[in-house]
Amino acid sequence: MMNETTTIAPLEELKAQAKRLRQKLLGEGVQISHSKALELIAHQYGVRDWNTLHAQAGNRMHLRVGDRVSGRYLGQPFTAEIRGMTMLGDGSHRRLTLQFDEPVDVVRFDSFSSFRQRVTGEIGWDGRSARQTSDGEPQLVVHPE
Repeated sequence: MMNETTTIAPLEELKAQAKRLRQKLLGEGVQISHSKALELIAHQYGVRDWNTLHAQAGNRMHLRVGDRVSGRYLGQPFTAEIRGMTMLGDGSHRRLTLQFDEPVDVVRFDSFSSFRQRVTGEIGWDGRSARQTSDGEPQLVVHPE
């Protein structure tokens, strides 16, 4: 099983690694198929096969400061710009600072409102926060636009 501290490269980079491996081995007189090179790359990351690595790498959302995103914050829809991002721990979670295009009312009561235009929250590679609202929904869900 993959070590928790291992950071998986994006799919494009994993495929490029396999291509470089094939070229290096060919230069040394060893010919392997592209699929065999992909399997070898997967083993380097400590997973069973290429399909497993592909699934793990493909499920990771790649975001950068300045990216446009949409989603839900405390159950309310939003569109925003990422103003700050920090990788946490082993890189499996990120702390995002979002600047909403329009303020979001974070209170669900009809008789009271509290608007936020800039918030900070933590998300995993799937774009969802581990913290949940009282109804079991993630506090923050982010999707690239």
